[in-house]
Amino acid sequence: MSRRRAILAAATAGCLALGVPTASAASADSWWGWGGHRHGQHAPVTPTPTPSDTATPAPSDDEESDTTPTETPAPTAEAAPIEDTTPTAEPEAAAPTDDAEAAESDTDDAAEPQNEVADTSAAPAASFVEDFTTDAVTGLVSRLYPQSWQPYPDGTSGIYAPSKTVSVHDGVMDVALGTGAGAAGTFGSSAGAWDHVGGSFSVRAKATGGDGNGAAFMLWPTSGTWSDGEIDFPEGNFEDSPSAFHHSMTPGKEADRVQIGTGVSWRDWHTYTVDWVPGESVTYSVDGKVLDTITHDVPTTPHRFMFQVGNWGDQGNLLIDWVSTTE
Repeated sequence: MSRRRAILAAATAGCLALGVPTASAASADSWWGWGGHRHGQHAPVTPTPTPSDTATPAPSDDEESDTTPTETPAPTAEAAPIEDTTPTAEPEAAAPTDDAEAAESDTDDAAEPQNEVADTSAAPAASFVEDFTTDAVTGLVSRLYPQSWQPYPDGTSGIYAPSKTVSVHDGVMDVALGTGAGAAGTFGSSAGAWDHVGGSFSVRAKATGGDGNGAAFMLWPTSGTWSDGEIDFPEGNFEDSPSAFHHSMTPGKEADRVQIGTGVSWRDWHTYTVDWVPGESVTYSVDGKVLDTITHDVPTTPHRFMFQVGNWGDQGNLLIDWVSTTE
């Protein structure tokens, strides 16, 4: 057995052997299909760093691999538009011409403040950004995105098989729905994706079809201890509107949570953002508009940013345009 296969096998065994929470009703529609959304299915996959300078054989079509990190520039603020207030000379004792009146009207319009709407269609500058520009067929996504995507091993919890459901094409990560297999994985490198303590986490996504199925994007504790805090956004059935679910950190009451509706549809492109200040607050936004800020049950320990999709419902596609995180 090769070293890489041995590492993968050990990680898989560890996922299935470690204990996980047994109940978490984060969705009234119970799209996980167990009488309640069970985040125990985030089997606590343990990262295994892989040497970046060692060549490894390409996996077969049903293998997924892991590797190491990269860094991207820190966020930069956009410059605000500057209004030109330089006066212009006017002719004395001359009646205004039609052109002059039009120019004056344009100047008046320019002087009025304009309401600007933030453009969230493009990924921000961040510590980590992936906008999926390289095509990858199923089975080769983690091979071609080793610094961006750490999938669950196929067979985890008897549900997930990302090597059979996840591909990249036309600038999006495409997760096939209704195939009889689910998908789950963590965004970021194998060395750094598990170490987030605070930051901003965004994803631009939409879904086509897939009624009866749904997705949960989340910050899940690296420790695997549910009471270390669970932050879900966006989450919900694809035929419904997604919500945020902010879970209790009281041991034994982790299933208690605050639900924050978005009022938007999975069928359209939207940007979902979590801004987490450790021990202080978690703010949930859609397309740059703040929905709510929660100041209780705010995690302080390392988390990873991931998503999971079930393995039932109609056929369809979860499409991810880009994902970004900061620390």
